[in-house]
Parts: sequence; C-alpha cells; structure tokens
Amino acid sequence: MAFKRILLKLSGEALMGDKQFGIDNDRLALYAKDIKTIVDQGVQVAIVIGGGNIFRGIQAEEGGMERTQGDYMGMLATVINSMALQSALEAADVDTRLQTAIEMKEIAEPFIKRRAVRHLEKGRVVIFGAGTGNPYFTTDTAASLRAIEVEADVILKGTRVDGIYTADPEKDSTATKFETISFDEVYQKGLNVMDMTAFTLCNENKLPIIVFDMNKTGNLNKVVNKETNVGTLVEG
Repeated sequence: MAFKRILLKLSGEALMGDKQFGIDNDRLALYAKDIKTIVDQGVQVAIVIGGGNIFRGIQAEEGGMERTQGDYMGMLATVINSMALQSALEAADVDTRLQTAIEMKEIAEPFIKRRAVRHLEKGRVVIFGAGTGNPYFTTDTAASLRAIEVEADVILKGTRVDGIYTADPEKDSTATKFETISFDEVYQKGLNVMDMTAFTLCNENKLPIIVFDMNKTGNLNKVVNKETNVGTLVEG
C-alpha cells in the first residue's frame, strides 16, 4: 500500500544539475515528471525545497553579513526555486499551489494549514516556500514542521545519495548502506541525516524519514509504493 500523504524535501543544489549555479530546466522537468507519476496514483504531495543553488545564509555570515539578513535572503532563494518547480509541474499538467511563510501575495498564498490540507485533499501539489519564515532555522526544519502540521505519513528526503551510509560513500569506498535505522542509532552513530532540530522534531512526533536518490528516474515512485532496497528508512 502506497503512502497516502507525503512531504518531499529537495535540496536547492539538486536543481543545479550539472551547472555550477542556478537552475537546470532539464532537471526540473525530470523531477516534475516523477512527481506527476505519484500524483496520478492519488498520492497527496507536499514539497519543501532548499535555496543553496542560489544563496545560503551561513555563507553570507561567513562573509561578514549579519546572520538574520542572510537567512532572510536564503528564504527568498527558496521561493525562487519553488516558483520554478511550480512552473515545471504546471507544464506537466499537475495542479500546484505555492504557499510561503513570508507573505508575498502577488506570487503565492500565505501558509495557512487548513488551506494547505484542503489543496492536498483535492489532489493539488502544495509547495511550501520561505522556510519557516524565521532566521536560524533550516529548510530541513521547515520540512519537518510542515510535514507534522499537514499530518504527512512520511518525509521523503531526496538527495544525490541512495540512502544513509556508515560514512560518506563519495569519500569512503568501504561505507555500507543501512536499509533501516532507528532515530536512536542515528544519534549514537553521529550520522548526518538532517539538521538536529529537524531530526528531533521528526523523532518526537514519530514521523518516519526515508532518504533516497531523487536523481534516479523512478525512485520516487518506488519509495512511495514501499518497494524495498530503495533508500534508507529512519523510524522509531
């Protein structure tokens, strides 16, 4: 049985494709095609996307900019990515709504939980932009928070790695993949799944996380339909 309602967390960097910066339209189109596949099955889809391909608040702080200002700039970067993904989804004939934590009524709805849930119930994809609307919180935390608020069954964290490993598989060839792992084990082993605030929110609210490779076409459909050997499941 497929998940009924999911929150898909995408990194901004993933939208770059093979570019050094910005947005790769071909990558967007592939994501939209994969998302449409699961929407057509009746899965309710909410999405949170990062902004690291455009701007990172922490980088701004390192350059001498005040952290709060940098974080707000990062939130605006997530809105740009959200608008791009919305456009790609609509081009694929997927009904989509964008809600933002910072009000910008000309381009998006404000985040209202009941409205977001109603959109999901009507089969629309809902993209949540601008993070939590607060500095010092990452888009991982925004994803956890929104998933809990709209009562998603699971967070699907789409990355360029096909799960959680004992070490970074891009740097350590001996790293082995976990099929499943508990929240406590992640804490004990010091593994980097999400930022700690986001991860703790999921743990406290018994919200499972699946980390998988979003860049492999068809993986999203496999994860949603609970096929084994795709990604790593983190649960109680």
